[in-house]
Formats: sequence, C-alpha cells, structure tokens
Amino acid sequence: MATITHVRTIKYVAEILGEDPELLRAIISNDDNLTYGSIISVYNGDDESITALTDDGMEELEQMLSHARRSPDEWNDFLDCFVDDEELVARFKAKSPR
Repeated sequence: MATITHVRTIKYVAEILGEDPELLRAIISNDDNLTYGSIISVYNGDDESITALTDDGMEELEQMLSHARRSPDEWNDFLDCFVDDEELVARFKAKSPR
C-alpha cells in the first residue's frame, strides 16, 4: 500500500464531484460506508477536527454515487441505506438523482 501524502476536505471533494457537501458528510459519517483508511480525521485543536478523504476514498465515493444514480428507485434505496438523517433523505429524494 502506498503512503498517503495528501487528503482532500469534504468541501473540496464536493466541489470536484459537483455534489452537495451535506450529502457527502452524511454518507461518510458512518466510516463503514467506505474502505478502511479512506476517511481521515485531521485534528486541529481542542476537540476540533476536519474530515478528509484520500484519493481512493474520493474515487470510491464517486463510484458509489454514480452506481446509485442509475435509476430513481436505486437512488431512493441508496439514500435510505446510507443517509441516517431523515430530513436530508427527504430533501435529496425530492431532487432528481441527475
């Protein structure tokens, strides 16, 4: 396994992928949703941290979202399984999966 030399914040990953940062945060809030080591917590002070993704994590998330958007039914199922916040689920279900 190669050494990780950089990571990207969730906000930046959302910009790159054209996604809503809240959706990405909700998905990665459960670290079991991506491969171990893909989600990095960077502590920058008194109990403060920033969540970031490795290149592999960003690619895995991008593929996961692409696969989920193959149909409206798959998108709704994906949201039900991977997003724990009911308000976010309702908001994203109301939008087109793209």
